Amino acid sequence: MSADVEATLASVVDRFNRHARQNPAFARELAGIERTISVRLSDTEVYAVDLRGGRLENLRTSAPARADVTIRTDPDTFRGLVSKEIGPMKAIVTGRLKLDGSLEDKLLFRKLL
Repeated sequence: MSADVEATLASVVDRFNRHARQNPAFARELAGIERTISVRLSDTEVYAVDLRGGRLENLRTSAPARADVTIRTDPDTFRGLVSKEIGPMKAIVTGRLKLDGSLEDKLLFRKLL
């Protein structure tokens, strides 16, 4: 696992969980949603995290057996999304970001960043 990508993912998880703790309405909106999210930055660089109880948890360096949502992008685009240098819609339209999952799950992606 790239230490840089691992640190970036950990910061996304921390920021998301802090936002959920500080915003009860946000946490209520996510209550009952359980998803396994796969982040594929290359054929060999795959991460996973679980959304449970309104929190992201269990960040790991392996592909999950089953993912509800798969985010496919390259490391540079991922860092740009996290730093808000590029928006998710622009990344999708330009083909730099692909999301596999239900429409509801694709809309959920906006809340992750």
